[in-house]
Amino acid sequence: MAESMTFLDHFEIWLRAYLILSLFSFLYKDNRFYKLSEHVFAGLSAGYYVGLIWQTVIVQQLINPMFDEGEWVLIIPGMLGVLMFARLVPKWSWVSRVSLAFVIGNTAGIYLMNALHGLIFKQLYATMGSISNSNGFAGVLLALVVVVGVISTLVYFYFSKEHKGVVGVTAKVGIWFIMIAFGAHFGFTVMGRISLLIGRAEFLFYEWGGSLGQIF
Repeated sequence: MAESMTFLDHFEIWLRAYLILSLFSFLYKDNRFYKLSEHVFAGLSAGYYVGLIWQTVIVQQLINPMFDEGEWVLIIPGMLGVLMFARLVPKWSWVSRVSLAFVIGNTAGIYLMNALHGLIFKQLYATMGSISNSNGFAGVLLALVVVVGVISTLVYFYFSKEHKGVVGVTAKVGIWFIMIAFGAHFGFTVMGRISLLIGRAEFLFYEWGGSLGQIF
């Protein structure tokens, strides 16, 4: 398959390798190659999201329902979206506050319900369910760790009473659980970044290296 590569295939591989190496050059110091690649990435990302929002939001959820299905009531959110651009004109920037107030209020209400049903209620059920569904000594021990971790963490964020005595000891235990959770999240993030690094290194070693072998 490598022997059938065209000029465009080689050009694409070399362009990707250039951008990757330019981004890695920031490990040495800030330079023009890194800035160019950074600007290309930012510009492509902005263009991609503009096209994505146009197709998935404006066209699919506004224009098509209005003209194909006759849902002319959607002209109201459409006008609110147009008012957002009033911020580009300093004299009329205050008009965009109507749209912003609607978006912020609506988003707050939606995320509040999502947080209650998707986070708080599920976590309460998982915490209490860990006790009732525990089997054997290991299951009971794990359930107790979960319950102690949840209660001590909540006590740590309870600031209406000074952290002294039993409350202070419980809050300190909560700190340990918080640090363990942060460490687990950090480790997961590092593993994800390392997997991305391995993918780019494999590209440089195999695909770009294969292209170099064919040229030279």
